[in-house]
Amino acid sequence: MSQRIARINELLKREISDCVKKHFEFNDILVTIHDVETAIDLKTAEVYVGTIGDPEKGREAVRKLNAKRGLIQGIVMKRVVLRCTPILHFQIDESIERGVRVLNILDEIGDIDLPDEPGEAPRNS
Repeated sequence: MSQRIARINELLKREISDCVKKHFEFNDILVTIHDVETAIDLKTAEVYVGTIGDPEKGREAVRKLNAKRGLIQGIVMKRVVLRCTPILHFQIDESIERGVRVLNILDEIGDIDLPDEPGEAPRNS
């Protein structure tokens, strides 16, 4: 990814996040913008949304953002001047969920007694 696209992604992420905070209200759920990946031709941008709370409410929040995509694009593009306004596509970012699952698995593995030296039998506690 070029530095230009990386800067555009970061700028869009900040402005979309600000727009969502100011113009949308979500009950019983926390909604954050985790990342934006703009296509090289600047015609589309994938917006990764993180949610904390009920997963169904998280999916509903993403549906709401996609339904109001035009409003969000209009607000953001008044602040971010680009040759081409990317069409925003909001989707759930499951990376935190996957990270938590990996950490839980690592915790479970950590509870297993491992031998101190290769070839040594595991200790019994």
